[in-house]
Amino acid sequence: MALEKGIRVNFLVSHEWSLAVFMGVLTAIALTNLWALRRLGRHPPPSSLPPVSILVPARNEERNIVPCVESLLRQDYPEFEVVVLDDDSHDNTPTLVADLVARAGGKLRVLTGAPVPPGWLGKHWACDQLARAARHDVLLFADADTVHHASTLREAVAALLASGAGGLSLIPRQVVGSAGEALVIPLIPWVIHTFVPFLLPRTAATAVGQFMLFRRAVYDAIGGHAAVRAEVVDDLALARNVHRAGLGWAFLDGSGRVTTRMYRGWDETARGLAKNLFPVFRYNVPLFLFVWTWLLWLAWQPLVVLALHVTRSAVLEGIVAPAAATIGLSLVTWALCAVRFRTPLVQVPLYPVTVLLVTGIALRSLVWHLRKKGSWKGRGIHVRGDGAA
Repeated sequence: MALEKGIRVNFLVSHEWSLAVFMGVLTAIALTNLWALRRLGRHPPPSSLPPVSILVPARNEERNIVPCVESLLRQDYPEFEVVVLDDDSHDNTPTLVADLVARAGGKLRVLTGAPVPPGWLGKHWACDQLARAARHDVLLFADADTVHHASTLREAVAALLASGAGGLSLIPRQVVGSAGEALVIPLIPWVIHTFVPFLLPRTAATAVGQFMLFRRAVYDAIGGHAAVRAEVVDDLALARNVHRAGLGWAFLDGSGRVTTRMYRGWDETARGLAKNLFPVFRYNVPLFLFVWTWLLWLAWQPLVVLALHVTRSAVLEGIVAPAAATIGLSLVTWALCAVRFRTPLVQVPLYPVTVLLVTGIALRSLVWHLRKKGSWKGRGIHVRGDGAA
């Protein structure tokens, strides 16, 4: 009996230290990424800048389209065009864009999207049409919910040219406006900053679809959006295609130059994340369930240990120290992310709540995609053989 008890004690202590070691590795990644994930604007300016086509797909974007396009038209850049495609909007987007055209001095064009053909997701089809209509050999795909500093385009093209990459993406600053957003949205930069070791070259194929910059020759060589027409997370798919083709991909911290408010309110936030979470794992059910179970355990189990210790409940003394270390290291990673990307600091001590909420959204994502359910902006999120999703 004593031997069995000793084995159980050693197992529990070893398990608790394994959590602390795991968080130590993640903390090391986050600390190295303070340097390895370079900020936009740190590359030397080139002697000349190529003309750029800025391409904006817009579907029901009346609350975002004006500040987005106005910020793009204010770019401190020698030669560029802005092309907006109205993707069958049912709100006031077309009228607002028409007003912008009248004030743009010829730098803004507007396209009316064609019906989505079979086998395509709607946004990908919109981007394909924009690329074919673009007049220049550098293409920037910018989401309508982004707002850009005047030097963004100049600095992004400078980074593209200096790195020799065929494509580039960046992580914007995520602006939140409600408690639900503040609790959930910080998970996005935290995952990128804490789990992706940018010191390693094979991790370079990271992307955020709100800002995707390509040399046209590279975009065409990988088949453009046509090659990822049914991929829900097209940004990662495009980045992987560029990287696999050996054409060079770069990823930068653009939080000082680009801001976005992706979703508004809890319901929209939950639906938006549910659309993407399971596809990010490429529909691998065992991996998906393991990762979210592990993250939930990592966030909550050490807290339970400390709570039992504080309330003088029966708990092994040997597991208190590693549990405290796990919590402390977790707080460090979340604080580093909050400071760097200017997400709400109040969320940092509430990170277990964030993980719990996003785990619930992840399960919703799993159910949506396994049952071929779910919609976004009035369209299904799955390709159907009889038409567009």
